[in-house]
Amino acid sequence: MISSQAWADAQLLWDFQQMHHEPRQCSVGIGLGSHDLGVADVAVDLYQRNLVPLIVFTGATSRTTSERMPRGEAEHYRERAMELGVPAESILVEPNARNTGENIQLSRALLEQRGVRISSVLLISKPYEERRAYATARKLWPDVEIVSASAPMSLAEYVDSIGDPRLVLDMLVGAQQRLLIYPEQGFMVSQDIPSQVTEAYERLSEAGFTSRLVATSNHPAVGTGDSGNRLIR
Repeated sequence: MISSQAWADAQLLWDFQQMHHEPRQCSVGIGLGSHDLGVADVAVDLYQRNLVPLIVFTGATSRTTSERMPRGEAEHYRERAMELGVPAESILVEPNARNTGENIQLSRALLEQRGVRISSVLLISKPYEERRAYATARKLWPDVEIVSASAPMSLAEYVDSIGDPRLVLDMLVGAQQRLLIYPEQGFMVSQDIPSQVTEAYERLSEAGFTSRLVATSNHPAVGTGDSGNRLIR
């Protein structure tokens, strides 16, 4: 059973992780690969609303997607977008990125190779990773405007879509931890984090929602990622 306190803390993290940007016209949409095909659906919606003329899907596979997406996350996203009516010529695939930093760096390199001039990016992620993706992009691509986007879902709706409440809370805690530790490691820009958000993160960690934490001196035996900017999906 997940306690009412844990759900309240998860809601605090959910609300903070979302940037609450208003989608607007941008040079390109970049869909960050993951287990969640909803990212591709959001990218399609933005394209069909004429907010982006081009979509880049980026992502290889991870331990949680290799069986579901054997051809790679970006390729499965591309297939989904084409099923929903996006023409092939409006999609670029970056198939090698294995973490958020590589998603940004390799997508940027691909666009430069294709001669696409970029002044703004609609950065499309899972709802609970908007802020993490934004902070990473601001560090690695500081000369473009970053507009965050994700599926407009409540925490309860997202939990229902995933079907594993504990996993969602674990992922929220993992995303929040990275906002705390990655700026010092040079992987993302630093952001002000309200004390109540940090306290909620600490309570959830103490309650055992730790499977997506990166190992640190505070959690030496916890985490399934490496010490770098590894995307734990």
